[in-house]
Amino acid sequence: MKIALLQVNPTVGDVAGNARLILDALRAASAAGADLAATPELALVGYLPRDLLLSSGFVRHSWDALDALARDAADLAPVLVGLPEANPSDEGRPLFNAAALLRGGRVEQRFRKALLPTYDVFDEDRYFEPYHGAQLLDIAGTRVGISICEDIWNDRDFWKRRRYHHDPIDELADAGATLVVNMSASPFTAGKHQRREQMLGSMALKHRLPIAYVNQFGGNDDLVFDGRSTVFGAGGAAVARGRSFDADVVVCDLAASMPIPPAGDLDAESEIWRALVLGTRDYVRKCGFSSAVLGLSGGIDSALTAAIAVDALGADRVLGVLMPSPYSSRGSLDDARELAANLGMETMTLPIEPVMHTFDGTLRAALGAEPPGVAAENIQARIRGNLLMALSNTRGALLLTTGNKSELSVGYCTLYGDMSGGLAVIADVPKTMVYRVAQWRNQTAGRPLIPEATMTKPPSAELRPDQTDQDSLPPYDILDGILQRHVERHQPAEEIVAAGFDPDTVARVLRLVRLAEFKRKQAAPGLKVTDRAFGTGWRMPIAARLT
Repeated sequence: MKIALLQVNPTVGDVAGNARLILDALRAASAAGADLAATPELALVGYLPRDLLLSSGFVRHSWDALDALARDAADLAPVLVGLPEANPSDEGRPLFNAAALLRGGRVEQRFRKALLPTYDVFDEDRYFEPYHGAQLLDIAGTRVGISICEDIWNDRDFWKRRRYHHDPIDELADAGATLVVNMSASPFTAGKHQRREQMLGSMALKHRLPIAYVNQFGGNDDLVFDGRSTVFGAGGAAVARGRSFDADVVVCDLAASMPIPPAGDLDAESEIWRALVLGTRDYVRKCGFSSAVLGLSGGIDSALTAAIAVDALGADRVLGVLMPSPYSSRGSLDDARELAANLGMETMTLPIEPVMHTFDGTLRAALGAEPPGVAAENIQARIRGNLLMALSNTRGALLLTTGNKSELSVGYCTLYGDMSGGLAVIADVPKTMVYRVAQWRNQTAGRPLIPEATMTKPPSAELRPDQTDQDSLPPYDILDGILQRHVERHQPAEEIVAAGFDPDTVARVLRLVRLAEFKRKQAAPGLKVTDRAFGTGWRMPIAARLT
């Protein structure tokens, strides 16, 4: 049997456009002789559709599009297409997370998801009713067990603790399946693919069954999907694999398949770079923008963000804005200009000192003096935010914010200032990883796209004379070590201290994390690349007192 995995990049809500993507991929699969093709989970409506699923009209529209797709694909290979299905019962949630088999111009069978994730970015129990029981498809002399995404993530022999009480893959194997197809929309995080392949390979070996896993690629809101659709033979080895962070149609002849080498593109810096480029490109495109604007300070964060934007959109569609103040060093301005020249992007210089004087004069009448300390620093950041938003508005360009995860964690950022914008490109990248990704990019480019001085000088917001980040924060290697344990591994203070960190520093950092919650709730969406991001999966209260 030849199985085809249609690794497409759907846009949430664009049912007609997604149907065209599926049809084009299906034509390629059929030309290659596929006996059965499969799309990713909910591919016809895009993943995650969130509260679009509450609209019965949206769900009906997807089925109208499915009927049209069935007719258009009447002469092509049978295909499993993911979409929401109305629950006909008067009990339970209103929908099933489903797959429909299209064959001979019509919808022939329906299959439904059993395990519904409600952790991190997922909230499927809000919309879908779980299905119980093995679901099989007999085709081309093969008994195919159909599963959808989470259904395959509950193997008792692989995970130390299972989230669910039953395993749909066990049920398919017991029911006589000779092939398992899993239709997924599995978001990217750094390092996840290797764990995913280990899990799927061990499951194939355990049941002595080939497993075909199809995953979407592309960016939707804060999530990025890496593709890498893979077929595993009954011996547990990968026998076919799709491209990473790109479109593909993977056709595998199960009768003639041979093991292939492990994926060779799993370095964290490489994965994060490609995820951020893809996520930025798709966010800009799917939100209807054609260009981007960002502030260039001469620092590492704005430099990396600019490099990502240029790779994602092209140098001719990215504007970098230099906004020097009296505290901006000549070196930082030179670094920003050198970066822009290296990347080939347009720049504009808007000095903010005249506007600062206007603010000082206006506030002097109210305060009896010029604004002091942090208030004066925040005014500078907000002046810059206003200038950037004005350029965004007049050019129709998406404003990219440049703050990193370390800063966002502890509130080292200014609301309506450097937090202004429509996409926070590196908001899930810790500062130490920012440097690593920047170094990796320079190495792969074969030249210093990001200037060496930007990489080596002490990081500074340059909002007062001789300022450095470490005037306000612990050294970033220490800060990131504490944050990684607390934010991503959920460790309390006593466990972090037991790992060797200074108790006073830990207490201070955790306090800053709590105090910054109100800022994060107002931050631009950030692309998720770690296991725990400050996005849709972060659900902390703002008004809380922890004792």
